[in-house]
Amino acid sequence: MISMAFKKRALLPPLIIIVAIALVVLLGMLRPQLPMRSMERPAVLVEIQEAQAEDINLLVSGQGNVMAKHTTSLVTQVSGQVIEIAPNFHNGGYFNKGDMIIKIDPQDYQVALQNAKANLAQAKAALAEESARAKVAKEEWESLQLGEIPALGLREPQVASAVAAVQSAEAAVAKAQRDLDRTVIRAPFAGLLQNKNVDLGQFVNQSNQVAQMMGTEIAEVRVPLSDRDLAYLQLPSKDQESDFPRVRLSSFVAGEKYEWQGRLVRSEGVLDSNSRVIYGVVEIKDPYNREGQTHEEILRFGRFVQLEIEGKYVENVFRVPRYALNTDGNLWLVDEERRLKRQHVEVLRAEENQVIINEGLEAGDKVVLTQLANALPSMKVRLPGDPLPQQMERPKAEQDDTAVAAKDASDEAGE
Repeated sequence: MISMAFKKRALLPPLIIIVAIALVVLLGMLRPQLPMRSMERPAVLVEIQEAQAEDINLLVSGQGNVMAKHTTSLVTQVSGQVIEIAPNFHNGGYFNKGDMIIKIDPQDYQVALQNAKANLAQAKAALAEESARAKVAKEEWESLQLGEIPALGLREPQVASAVAAVQSAEAAVAKAQRDLDRTVIRAPFAGLLQNKNVDLGQFVNQSNQVAQMMGTEIAEVRVPLSDRDLAYLQLPSKDQESDFPRVRLSSFVAGEKYEWQGRLVRSEGVLDSNSRVIYGVVEIKDPYNREGQTHEEILRFGRFVQLEIEGKYVENVFRVPRYALNTDGNLWLVDEERRLKRQHVEVLRAEENQVIINEGLEAGDKVVLTQLANALPSMKVRLPGDPLPQQMERPKAEQDDTAVAAKDASDEAGE
């Protein structure tokens, strides 16, 4: 009897738990279920850019080194000792057109000029004498009335020889004067001196290089242009400066960025056989500010610069960040219902950070900038500032009832 009573008491707690669970399930089945609203996928937050139509000049970028348009080597045309040099005869010295650079001892050439002039005077005297003799011979012949006068009788050969002697003497004087003038080497144009090779007291021979002169009136930059670049440029075809495309040059000087203005004046006309590009030539006036404060900073020869060339003028185009364009050449737009729309566009030009679109967009279109991994047409999105989407969940009262029932069952089992 005792064992039977003990077994009954041992089975009582499990039975209570089973009955409690059955009651909870039964109550849940008998209680009317509240209608559940379908759970919607949360709308994705995206960043957009509103498309704005623009009229712009396309820009072509390039780079190159600044160099002088005119560069020449100064060489001696006569020999002699250098007896004078200009105070600024050193590398980097500035000269104006016609300034004296060096002077060679002129004494020998002055003597040569005097001799040439003396020879010319003698030749002219001989010519005058022969001309007088010819005149006398003609008068004597005519007085004798012997008919036509022969050329030899008029001393024409002697006169011609005297004339030739005068012309030769005049040429010798001109050469002697030219040699004397060449003892002074002058600047052929305004520029700065480089590669100085002679100095005061040095003896120089004919054709010795004295220095190199680089013109400072105009600087040039050769910029390589690809076929794609040429499509966006209007290369100059006239001599009117107003038709030359404007160019902005930039570089860092002592840690600060400076800019200069120039013009694309011509192309070199042939493709480079190695790089397959054509070189355009940009000119910059007065790079060394010798005619005034033309530029904020001197543009020195040899400086490496970045260039932006003003290209063709295009109307009603749109700039969009390059990363917004999908690999298939489409953009995602957001319509009025906040849903995605795939839009095909025509790209006029792709630049480093943006694309220029000329077809497929209209002013006011909302272009998606956010990178969407699983974007689909008509997918719901929201924009910054939009309210959060309404999402349904089970009523809180139902959750509380279930939790209370489970707690009661657990308490009874513990007893």
